[in-house]
Parts: sequence; structure tokens; C-alpha cells
Amino acid sequence: MTVTALPLTLFGYGSPEIAPSWSLTRTMLDEQSWIDHAVGFLNGADNLLVDLDEQMDWFRGRRLMYGTWHEEPRRTATEANPGTTLPTVIDTIRHTLSERYGAAFRGLFCNYYETGQDSVAWHADRIGRTEVDPLVAIVSLGGPRTFRLRPKQISAKGERAPDDKDRSDRATSHSIVLASGDLLVMGGATQHHWEHAIPKTAYAAPRMSITMRASLRRDADLRQQPRWLPQHELRGVQR
Repeated sequence: MTVTALPLTLFGYGSPEIAPSWSLTRTMLDEQSWIDHAVGFLNGADNLLVDLDEQMDWFRGRRLMYGTWHEEPRRTATEANPGTTLPTVIDTIRHTLSERYGAAFRGLFCNYYETGQDSVAWHADRIGRTEVDPLVAIVSLGGPRTFRLRPKQISAKGERAPDDKDRSDRATSHSIVLASGDLLVMGGATQHHWEHAIPKTAYAAPRMSITMRASLRRDADLRQQPRWLPQHELRGVQR
């Protein structure tokens, strides 16, 4: 599929590059969990969506639910098509994030939400099962979509409680509209204590997410202090 109705945003046109001036706003989800949000982190984000649409090796995953296999309502890619070179801005993003947070961001995981019916259910990233306080960075391309977070419900046995649409923790949930070029970083204990989702909507322009992950515990060779809370660079901290 090739998207033609672009640019979707004022800053979506042009060569993809990190904006000359960008800053982070940190939100503390709880005492140990936080998210950073940078509006307009990437210029030319809509054009990057078109490039990755053509260059990535897309597939649609399957999940076993209640004894039946279902196709995921989004497309996924982890590598480029054979013989294709990814845009250099991907490495630039990875280097910039690694410098900012003092941890080596690795890999590339892209999700493609082609319509408003493409979505992802509540979940926490799998890296939270194997790493302590991992960093998960998402750069959003294309149309705006709502990114939701809510606390996990853990039973007395330490198991995740069944999903419940009428859960009492709605008052502590968070919703962020990610526009084209926005950066969202989840850190601290977010992958342990919280879960996130992209809900369905009646209409939405094509949207793609670029995800990179890092583990501070794994990067013991890094001598610099991790810059988890660069106070002098943040616009504000919300609690």
C-alpha cells in the first residue's frame, strides 16, 4: 500500500530530520514510572511514513485468543525488504535517543495502522519481562492517534487480573494524542506497572509508529550518568 494523501501535517513535508529545537515534557505516572513527550521531534514525518511503507518488509501477526487464532488489526515490520537501505534518519534517531538517555537504543519495530479500525489492545511491552526499568521510545508518523495508558491490575497472587471495561482505575489513566513527528518515551517501571493501547476510532488517517528499546542495566559499560530527568531541558514536570 502506498499513501498518497500527504503531507498530513504542517511539518510532515520535506526531508525527514530531527527538528533543530525540541524539548521534553515529563509526566510521572507514579513514583517509579514516567513518560516523556516531545511534540514535533521529527520534521518530514509524513514523508518518512511513505518511505517506510515502501521499504519495510510488512506482515500481519497472529494471536491466540480463547483457543482461536486471530490476525492482528495492524501490520508490523522489523526489517527492510532485501536489497533496501533504510533512511539514514533512523540511525540519527537511535543515536540521539542513546545520547539523551545514556543507554544504547537497539533494534527497530514498526507498526502500521492503516485505518481507524487498526488498533492494539491493552498490553505492556515484552522487554519488561526480561529487563528492569527498560526504556521504550516511539516516534509517531502520519495521522494523529490517541495513545492510552492505565495501571495494571495485579491480584493478591501477583497475577494480572482479568480485563474489565469498568475498572475503578480510570481516574488514574492517561491519554495522549500523538501527532506526526511526536516522540514518546516510556521509562522507569512503566512496563512493569502500566499497560498501553491504541484504541479503534471511527476514522483515522494512516499512522505508523517507530519503536526502539533500551536497557540501562545491560549497558554497564556506559560511564556517563543516565539522563532520566534532565531538569534543565524539560519544559515542565506534571505529577
